[in-house]
Amino acid sequence: MNDQPNAPLVTGPDDAAGMAGWFSTWITAVTKPSEQTYAALAEHPDARSNSRAFTWIFLAGTASALISGVLQAILELAGFPSQTPSWGDLFGGNAGQGGMISLGVAICASPIAGAIATLFFAIGVGIVQWIAGLFKGTGTYSQLAYTLAAISVPVSLVSSILTPLSSVQFVNLCAGLISLIVGLYALVLQVMAVKAVNRFGWGEAIGSVLLPGVALACCAVVVIVGLAALGASVSNTFDSIQQSLP
Repeated sequence: MNDQPNAPLVTGPDDAAGMAGWFSTWITAVTKPSEQTYAALAEHPDARSNSRAFTWIFLAGTASALISGVLQAILELAGFPSQTPSWGDLFGGNAGQGGMISLGVAICASPIAGAIATLFFAIGVGIVQWIAGLFKGTGTYSQLAYTLAAISVPVSLVSSILTPLSSVQFVNLCAGLISLIVGLYALVLQVMAVKAVNRFGWGEAIGSVLLPGVALACCAVVVIVGLAALGASVSNTFDSIQQSLP
């Protein structure tokens, strides 16, 4: 199950300054996927703290929400039929009013979306790295956060374009299929990154990435079953009370 430890390389994405260096890192992370690439990212100086990773996720979450909102507004203003209720439908207005509301919501709520994305990313990375530690992974939280953030940014930006299109008739099937492919590709990259950062086998890497989702799904099932049982119990109680009344 355990593969030979990955030797970190000193070569990696171009160390250009500023945004150029950021884009180079993001593009490398998704277009040149390999354990060597992610091992090199984990050894980058910015991977020694969480600030760069969290900055990337906040900016990506903010930009994604803004892009989705603007694109949704354009689609509504252009009169494209949507399979989901628009803002105009919800507030009793026309397509133009719905488009302007979508644009306003996108501008005002995008920083909040970025903050929420950062919070969930931080929690998610912590859970994955905790499980990786149980599998005797040798990576650190900051290394994994930096590497996964480099993958997440371009994926988030692409998804922000596909999400509004998935609710438009005639193109929703194509957009949904592309979204599925992008999601599966991102999942494979995340498993590869966890393996490279923690230097263990594929089984441990897959378990580290998938076990949190499986646990969450199991908890959701338990909660749903519990609520259903509680609802049935409450209903039976009320029926008994009604039957006992004269």
